Amino acid sequence: MSWLPIHFFTEDVSFNFKHKILVRKWLKNTIEAEGYKLKEMNFVFCSDNYLLTINQKYLKHDTLTDIITFDNSDKEFAIVGDIFISIERVRENARIFTVPEKDELLRVMVHGTLHLLGYADKGKIAKTLMTAKENYYLLKLAL
Repeated sequence: MSWLPIHFFTEDVSFNFKHKILVRKWLKNTIEAEGYKLKEMNFVFCSDNYLLTINQKYLKHDTLTDIITFDNSDKEFAIVGDIFISIERVRENARIFTVPEKDELLRVMVHGTLHLLGYADKGKIAKTLMTAKENYYLLKLAL
């Protein structure tokens, strides 16, 4: 397997992400299926407080969230980004939606990737398309 520029980090939380190789391939395939080229993506799994601080500092929002995506691309159709994911929010949302934590985490990861691909989730039409794309790509991953 050639090296895939998708990295996983933790901040302010103890978390062991499994299936890294399969998830890297899946996300790379997702990006390429949308006509983009993967340059570099970083996933940072963190606590609610860590992500709240980022939300307040960079987005001026004073709310908890499960994910924040920063698009660092400087070329069209080239993906470079940082995706911060609150493991606490993922666990809470998994309980609320009665889905396995692994499934909720994968949904959030592809959600952030779709944001880097230009998809939005504000408004009913955009949110419907985003959810349809999440579902489509989640079916492509066999974990």
